[in-house]
Amino acid sequence: MEFKTIRGVEDLIPPESEKFEKVVETFKETVKTAGFKEVILPIFEEAKLFSRSVGETTDIVQKEMYIFEDKGGRTIALRPEGTASAARAYIQHGIYAKEPFTKWFYVGPMFRFERPQAGRKRQFFQAGCEVFGLSNPGADAELIQTAQEILNKLKIDTTLEINSIGCENCRPLYRKALIEYLQKHEEKLCQDCKERFKRNPLRVLDCKTESCQEIVKNAPIITDFLCEECKEHFEKVKNYLTLLNVTFNENLHLVRGLDYYTKTVFEFKSTQLGAQSTVLAGGRYDKLVEELKGPSTPALGFAMGIDRVMLLIPDEEPEREGIFIVTGGEKAYEEGLKLLILLRQKGIKTQIDHRQGSFKSQLKAADREKAKYVVIIGDRELEEGFYSLKELETGKQEKITSVEELIARI
Repeated sequence: MEFKTIRGVEDLIPPESEKFEKVVETFKETVKTAGFKEVILPIFEEAKLFSRSVGETTDIVQKEMYIFEDKGGRTIALRPEGTASAARAYIQHGIYAKEPFTKWFYVGPMFRFERPQAGRKRQFFQAGCEVFGLSNPGADAELIQTAQEILNKLKIDTTLEINSIGCENCRPLYRKALIEYLQKHEEKLCQDCKERFKRNPLRVLDCKTESCQEIVKNAPIITDFLCEECKEHFEKVKNYLTLLNVTFNENLHLVRGLDYYTKTVFEFKSTQLGAQSTVLAGGRYDKLVEELKGPSTPALGFAMGIDRVMLLIPDEEPEREGIFIVTGGEKAYEEGLKLLILLRQKGIKTQIDHRQGSFKSQLKAADREKAKYVVIIGDRELEEGFYSLKELETGKQEKITSVEELIARI
């Protein structure tokens, strides 16, 4: 029997794993500079956590969650997203009583049972940020600017779309108007939207089916129904974004696919990904902590799809780095092993060819590993007490008489 990965799950092997590492390192470096601290969350939770936070009528809960019963009889779900887990951790550990505001980030795998395609897998990776305890619209703008900075550093070209979807005070009026509009076009809605639009009509706005998108074009606009508080908040977010030199487009039908969002929502989109165009998205969820039995806490965040971002990063020839030790004979090999450890202890990336083949085969291995330098130890080097240092790109070779000189030279 030949074992292979399950459909929708992929191995990340070099050079893709190196690209993954580059995305994660860039993300971490940027958000740490912005004051975020890492939280490491469990991969599975009680299924009710997600149905309660993400929403019973969402595709994630109805169709996509991996749910199973564990040996204790509990209904468990592999996490489909990170915000609910972060909010649960924030409440469980009483962070609200210890800090006036909290800024967390996380990186890890998420799981959704979807039709696998480019940029959409059943196990996928997200890097996310969550902010608890800040209601000022300046926090929205700063978070969006931080997201923009990550994408800029990765040299990914995107457009930013923003909207406000109101709050519990103004959204009921919009919901009523939207239901009345959709009822007139019910026959043309896809089957999913026919079943859910009366329970949660905003889901129709997020539907990717062409017939539903056509209907939505003339649907009522949520910003026409915003209360004064939500209007003021949204205007300030836009003003602050302009102040921070963040270019954006207003998409008045943007709602996001999760029920916990309030007020600001945003998406960074790429034209290079087809239907799966969103690479980073988020917004406010001021009622989520309270919904999960915590104190009333304003909050906001975003998640970046690492898999989709990787599709947008061009393959690059890796830069040469480090040392590869080439040896001839057992004594030279022993000297090479000692040098290997000395150089690594100095923080220098160093490799050796344990196969002890010909000089030619070892030099080929060094080139394949993209080493910058080769240290050659042969009979002559052993007899006269020096190392031959060769720079692979230029072919330049020189004598080095000590480890200290070697370290200084490279």
